[in-house]
Amino acid sequence: MQRAAVTNWLAEAGLRSLPLDDIVDGFARRLNEIGVPVARAFVGMNTLHPMVRARSLIWERTTGLRARYEFQHVEFDSPIIQQSPFAPMLRHGISERRYDLTSPLPQEEVPVFEELRAAGMTDWLGRAFPFGELAPQVGGPANPERVSELYLVCSLTTDRPGGYSEEHVETMRALLPVFAVAAKGTTMRTVYQGLLSAYLGQDPATRVLAGTVRRGEVQGVEAVLFFTDLRGFTALADTLPGRDLIMLLDDCFDCMVGPVAARGGEVLKFLGDGLLAIFRTEDRPRAETCAMALEAAKEALALMTGLAATRSARSLPTPELDIALHIGHVNYGNVGADARLDFTVIGPAVNEASRIERLCDALGRHLLMSQSFAQAADASRHELVSLGCHRLRGVRDETELFGLVP
Repeated sequence: MQRAAVTNWLAEAGLRSLPLDDIVDGFARRLNEIGVPVARAFVGMNTLHPMVRARSLIWERTTGLRARYEFQHVEFDSPIIQQSPFAPMLRHGISERRYDLTSPLPQEEVPVFEELRAAGMTDWLGRAFPFGELAPQVGGPANPERVSELYLVCSLTTDRPGGYSEEHVETMRALLPVFAVAAKGTTMRTVYQGLLSAYLGQDPATRVLAGTVRRGEVQGVEAVLFFTDLRGFTALADTLPGRDLIMLLDDCFDCMVGPVAARGGEVLKFLGDGLLAIFRTEDRPRAETCAMALEAAKEALALMTGLAATRSARSLPTPELDIALHIGHVNYGNVGADARLDFTVIGPAVNEASRIERLCDALGRHLLMSQSFAQAADASRHELVSLGCHRLRGVRDETELFGLVP
C-alpha cells in the first residue's frame, strides 16, 4: 500500500509536469517515509543543446536539493564525467549497478565512491534509463559518443549500517522506473524548450510551447529593428575553404548576438551573413529601448573591430559589419505554409530597415539610424548626427538618416 502511494504520486507529478527539483525532492522524501533510508540522491541527464551537454542535481536528506550542475560539450571529456560510475554503465548498456561502500577499499576507486565513503555512506544503487527518443545521426557515421541518444541516470545512497536490505532494494527497483517516467515528462519539456530557444529565440520558443502554433497567429507590436549584414562576405566566401568560412561566420555572429541578448533583444533570424533582431518597446520605455539597441550596435561594431585586429595579426581577412536601426510597428508571430512555419516579424518597417542597411556602404557608415529611431531615441539624441535625406528603394518619400557623432 505504501509503495502504491508513491507510485500514484509519481504518476500525478509526471502528468502535471512538476519541475524536476520537486519530483526528486518529493520522491526521495517519500522513500524515507515508507522506510527506504535514502541519504543522498543523484539525478543526471544529457540534453540536446548547442552549449549544454548534460545537467545534474544532488539531493541530501539533511539539506534537500543541495547542488545543480551544467556541463558544456567541451567539458564532457573531463575526469569528473569520464570517471563517473555511470560512464561504463552507459558505454556497455548496463542498466543497474550496486556498490558496497563498506567493502575493502580497492586499489583504484571511482572518485565519487571515495567521497561517499568519507561521508559515512554504506551502499549505492545506480540506474540508467535510456529514453530512446532519437536514433543515431541520420545519414551520417555511427556516433560513438551517443550524443543523439537521451538518457537519465540516478543513484540512491544510504548511510544505514549494513546498507540497504533486500526489501529496500526490491522497493527501489519497483519505483525507480516510475520515477524515470515522471522525470522524463518534465525533462523532455526542458529539452524541447532549449532546442526551440536555440533555433527560434527565447520569446518565440516560449510562445510556441504555450500554444501559439497556428499559421497567421500574429500580434502587432512596436519594436526597434536591428538589421545587420557583413560587407564583403560574399567575396570572402569565394576564397575561403568551407570550414574556415563557417568558423569566421560563427565568430562574426558571436560579435552581433552577445550584445543584443545582453540588453534584452531577441534574435529572430539569421539571414545568410546577417541577422534580424528586435527590441520590443513593451518591455521598457521607447527611449530606453532605443538606447539599449544603440548600445548593442556600438558594442557589436567594437567587437568586430577587435576580431578584425586579431585575424589581421594572422594575415586573415575579416568582413566589415553594417547595422541599421529602425523603429516601427510590425506583425510578430507565425508566418509560412501549412506544415512549415517561421516565427518572425513582417511589415513595411522590416523592409525599410533592410533598405537602410544597404545604404551603409554608399554613405561610408557602419551604423545608420532612421528618422523615426532618432525621434524616439531621446536619451541618445546627443550621439546622433543627421546625414541628410535619402531615398529608400520602394519607398515613395525620402527619409532622413542618422549616424553616430564622430
